Parts: sequence; structure tokens; C-alpha cells
Amino acid sequence: MSFQLRREEVLDGDRLKAMLEDSPARAAQAILIAAREGVLDAQALLGQILLDGRGIELDQQLALRWFEIAANGGHLMARNMLGRCHEHGWGCVADAAVAARHYRVAADAGLDWAMYNFANLLATGRGVVEDQVQALSLYRRAAELGHAKSMNLLGRYLEEGRICPADRVGAVEWYRRSALGGDFRGQFSYAAVLADEGNIEEALAWLRQALAGGNLNFLRVASKALLTATDPQIRALAADYAQRYTELEQTLTPL
Repeated sequence: MSFQLRREEVLDGDRLKAMLEDSPARAAQAILIAAREGVLDAQALLGQILLDGRGIELDQQLALRWFEIAANGGHLMARNMLGRCHEHGWGCVADAAVAARHYRVAADAGLDWAMYNFANLLATGRGVVEDQVQALSLYRRAAELGHAKSMNLLGRYLEEGRICPADRVGAVEWYRRSALGGDFRGQFSYAAVLADEGNIEEALAWLRQALAGGNLNFLRVASKALLTATDPQIRALAADYAQRYTELEQTLTPL
């Protein structure tokens, strides 16, 4: 089935994103046209839908190429996604050192996601020399920009007093903000604090939100942690986490 797209529709990045929600296949055609016209947002978006196989055939190598094109044009999220590709080996051989270089460029330019990703490498010494001080600084900068995942990790540093003075009040506030920002790990962290304070009902509500949004690795670890909870209602959620983990795992296992 053929159809025509108005030029202004093709070249409007926000309209392309909205179209992607309604009609992925139509959006993919429009995104491809706009990317070829040199629209940076469309080039980065094309890389993303190629990486996801959304509305278009999955092609990690071509996704990498479009991220490179957009990044070379100055698109910071595309630069961050180049880092992701090199970190995880999407369309290329995994190389954490190359990933770190891309993350650093975007982080230095002010992108919160790149700050978070670069901090993760620094915190674990992957591709770079481990540097907890710089990692904490980047998590803090990203958190202050509103990055929910960084808020949770900043809270963790403050709670544990790791390379910084322990600050439980500050940690709880960052966990709360991370939870409100939609990060499932932040929701779990905040729930743990609430449970310690005896606020079981609110803790359960946040744990259920974390359950709904959590990924495989989180669900696996969290289900085991919940088994050690003192409150029986919270402990009972371990089975729900384990069941959700099994369901997600099955969707990734070829029949």
C-alpha cells in the first residue's frame, strides 16, 4: 500500500515521534525520508527504530551507522547511543573504552543520560580506570538535571557514605524523587526505606510499581531480596517478582 507524506510532516521531529506511537510502519517511512533530508532528530530516531526493529526490520549495523551520522552532526543523544552500541556490541564488537569516549563527549556537552552511562563505567572500571569520585560527581550532575536513575544511585552513595559523608535524609529524598520520576530501582529503594520506617502500605504500593516496570535482572535480584523482608506482606511479593521474571524470560526464549 502506497501513500504520500507531506514534506512538513516528514521534517518535523516532534510529529515523527507522535506518529511512531500511532503507526510505526508509516512513521518509519517518514523517519527514513527525513533522515535522508539531513534532519538530525530523524537520523537519531532512525537509528533507534532500526535498533529496536520498530516499524522497520531490525538492523543493528545500520542503526550504528545512522547514530554515527547524527552524532557527527552534533546530536548528543545519538552520541550517547553510539556509546551504548559499543558498550553492548550492538552492530559492532563490544568495546567499553570506545563507549566511554562517546559517553564522555555527550556528558561534557551536558546530556544527563551520557553522564549516567559514563558514570556507570567509571564506577565499575569498565573501559576506563575506576574513579568513584568522578562517578559520584556525574551521578549528582545528572540527578540535579532530573535524571531518575542517577537520583537512585546518588541516594545509594549517600546512604552508604561511600566516598562521601553518609546522609540518610538526603538519600531518602533522592530515592523519593527517583521513585516519582519512574525509575523502578528508585521505587524499590524508596520502598525499602518506607518499610524500615513501618510505612508498609506505601512501601507495598511502590514495590508493585517497581514490579510492573522492572527488567529481568532487577526482578531476579529483587525477588531474592524480598524473601529476607521481615513483614509478611512484603515477603509475599517475592513470589510475584519471581513469576514476572519467569514471564519475561519466556518472551526472550525461542520456542
